[in-house]
Amino acid sequence: MKKIGVLTSGGDAPGMNAAIRAVVRQGIYEGLDIIGIKRGYAGIIDSDFEVMERGSVADIIHRGGTFLHSARCEEFRTKKGREKAIEQLKYGGIEGLVVIGGDGSFKGAQLLSQESDINVIGVPATIDNDIACTDYSIGYDTAMNTILDAINKIRDTATSHERIFVVETMGRHSGFLTLMCGLAGGAESILIPEIDFSIENVCKKLKHGYDRGKLHSIILVAEGIGDDFKPNRDVSHSKAFALSKEISNRMGFETRVTVLGHLQRGGAPTAQDRIMASRLGAVAVKLLLNGETNKMVGIIHEEVKSFKIEEALEGQKEIDRDIYELANILSM
Repeated sequence: MKKIGVLTSGGDAPGMNAAIRAVVRQGIYEGLDIIGIKRGYAGIIDSDFEVMERGSVADIIHRGGTFLHSARCEEFRTKKGREKAIEQLKYGGIEGLVVIGGDGSFKGAQLLSQESDINVIGVPATIDNDIACTDYSIGYDTAMNTILDAINKIRDTATSHERIFVVETMGRHSGFLTLMCGLAGGAESILIPEIDFSIENVCKKLKHGYDRGKLHSIILVAEGIGDDFKPNRDVSHSKAFALSKEISNRMGFETRVTVLGHLQRGGAPTAQDRIMASRLGAVAVKLLLNGETNKMVGIIHEEVKSFKIEEALEGQKEIDRDIYELANILSM
């Protein structure tokens, strides 16, 4: 193998740049030519390639986002689109590919590996931390710290005005961010997709706190909470706003809502994300040199390991219910 490519795909995550840097510099160290592919799978189809040198990735380890940019590509979802992508990779002499992203990116990597002789390795990068076969994904730690900082600031206002704040976090159908930040931030209630809840219990907990003199509360809500609580048609589609209105109607408490949104994806990556991204990116290159394909790299108990991509896609990452119960006990 003489030439490999690297791309980032799907939602951006802090630490992606550190992973790109590791792929480029480890690859050059191993005597490979490295091609940076802009805008993910769309960049393959459009042949948006750039030769990477050591200096190409200077001063990016501390930057959030991805300097290769990211984009979703509907054309790549089609067989014809992937055939075009494979043709462009072969024309560019690219024999191996490192794909940095989440589960959608991994599905694309798996298809490329199955439908061509191009070796593909996936590196998990998503703030949701919902990819199986790794304890943590790149960006998760930074997003947690961003949310925690926001909770700290919101609590100052909640305390000053004696209000209840409902704070909505990202995570799609995964509650990892919400749960861990709720524990670290001392949230009074934590609502996540994996565990059923009732509005009655939320209000009961608020009443219990009020009876013992607590005049402010933080309720942390994952954006993907299930059907146990459905917004009414006359309020925002966000369940956080619906929840806030219901609490106010039932208890007469003044409530406010903060939707953190894409704020959670940005910012300089933490030391943990930079270190993990560097380790995973370097090992991805080594796997390609060893002839591996259709694999992902992950961190298990601080050790870098590789797994079949299908294991990551078919596996389900479980919430630690003991941590959920601990957060519940400590918030009372």
